[in-house]
Amino acid sequence: MTEAGVQVCPTCKVKIIKMIGGDRVLFSTGAPGTRAVLWARVCQYAKTPACINQDRDRIGTIQAQDYYQPEANKKPEAIE
Repeated sequence: MTEAGVQVCPTCKVKIIKMIGGDRVLFSTGAPGTRAVLWARVCQYAKTPACINQDRDRIGTIQAQDYYQPEANKKPEAIE
């Protein structure tokens, strides 16, 4: 850990901040997420021993919305 309660993954470089009620993942771009989002979008593909997000109990339940959703699949907002 580089700071108290903060881990940086040597594989993908995201920061994981330990928090009561669930850890917070800081991606290089976009909104913060959960360990489940990180696993669904990155870790399941990285498959390196250095990945710090492999503990299924800490990852929790992965929901359909945790996986990457390309912009093409999102409904456009109304333009006024």
